Amino acid sequence: MKNKLGWVFFAGALLLVLAGALLMNKRPSAELNELYSAKSLYRNIVVYEDKGLRCMKFGRHAVGRQSCMQLAKQDELVFDCIKMMMAGLYFNPAPQRVLIIGLGGGTLPSVLRKLFPYIQIDVAEIDPAITEMAKRFFYFSSDERLRVFEQDGRVFVKRALQQKIKYDFVVLDAFDHEYIPEHLLTKEFLQEVRDVLTRNGVFVANTLSRSALHNFESATYYSVFGNFYRMKNADNRVIMLRMGGLPPMSEIAQNATHLEARLRPFAMSKEALLPLLAIESGWAPYTSVLTDQYSPSNLLNAQ
Repeated sequence: MKNKLGWVFFAGALLLVLAGALLMNKRPSAELNELYSAKSLYRNIVVYEDKGLRCMKFGRHAVGRQSCMQLAKQDELVFDCIKMMMAGLYFNPAPQRVLIIGLGGGTLPSVLRKLFPYIQIDVAEIDPAITEMAKRFFYFSSDERLRVFEQDGRVFVKRALQQKIKYDFVVLDAFDHEYIPEHLLTKEFLQEVRDVLTRNGVFVANTLSRSALHNFESATYYSVFGNFYRMKNADNRVIMLRMGGLPPMSEIAQNATHLEARLRPFAMSKEALLPLLAIESGWAPYTSVLTDQYSPSNLLNAQ
């Protein structure tokens, strides 16, 4: 009975997600200077400028923005969710091999490259049109130390497992026009990510605070990793964890202090970020774990 009730609640919750998942960023003004519009195999891509920002979104009438940069101060991060994901460095201030799933405008890999010029950064981005857009309009560039693989993120992780490649820092920041693709939400996928992490590897995942999938995501992450940290504001919840056990707050604060001067040019500060950090444990009653067999689409199609 408990499991049945969980899936009933889940089905209703998912409808809310599909209706408004991308409200994470404010609607742009009515008058936009559109720079680029293209339809790829996966989505409609629009790049525009508005009030000193250059932004990318999926579809001309979409509310949410996938990436933005300030034209006058290009190093300063615009979105709080990017700052929260970057705060994963508080768990490992000196990563050597990084995997980012989802490119967007290329903000995350570009900032990490500026901070750590000699580390290896791999990006899995399924849509070649996104890579082209990031290079053309957001000054993203790749080379032998910052490689973009035009593959589905889960396929990339599976291949890394086969090749026994390990990462000490993995970021999941993949959204389509609705939400995180369903195959990147499941217990099986998280188990695969766990297996490509090094012994003390850090995993950071960008989700939405107001997503109706919130409890189901928590249950799924907890089923694979146990307790985890999260940074949360009104729009986003960024899940953070480290293999081998969560670091104590004293260590996190010490690392944040060590990184403060280096992160300040990107409009990051420990005073703003550390108060957002808390531990989540367990999950709400009547909440089911997301699996490959019981995915959101399967559930909706069954209604």
